[in-house]
Amino acid sequence: IIGSIILFYYAQSFNLLSMGEEVATELGVEVERVKKIAFILSSLITGASVSVCGIIGFVGLIVPHVIRMIIGADHRIMMPVSALAGASFLIIADTIARTITLPAEIPVGVVTAMFGAPFFIYLLRTKKTRF
Repeated sequence: IIGSIILFYYAQSFNLLSMGEEVATELGVEVERVKKIAFILSSLITGASVSVCGIIGFVGLIVPHVIRMIIGADHRIMMPVSALAGASFLIIADTIARTITLPAEIPVGVVTAMFGAPFFIYLLRTKKTRF
């Protein structure tokens, strides 16, 4: 939670970085510092989450993209809404995993993959890559 709060503090810098590193630098963002902090904190948060919950694929792919399509790219709004939507998505996926094959259970990762794999293919087909 502490790492998420610190990342939220940098939301405006992330908004400026989305316009490009040169623009962000011209507007006063310490680009390398913000990138290092974001990388380190994101890695620590991800590692802690995976160590507690295990590997549950596609949540970090589906939820932020859908939220960005719905509310826009402002990180000050998108970050907390993505966290709440991701938690809601996992609760729904877990409920489906526990009830679809009663009395047995299927792993929640299977349910998220059923939604995530088609979404991933959709993203691959619609997004233009920059190399």
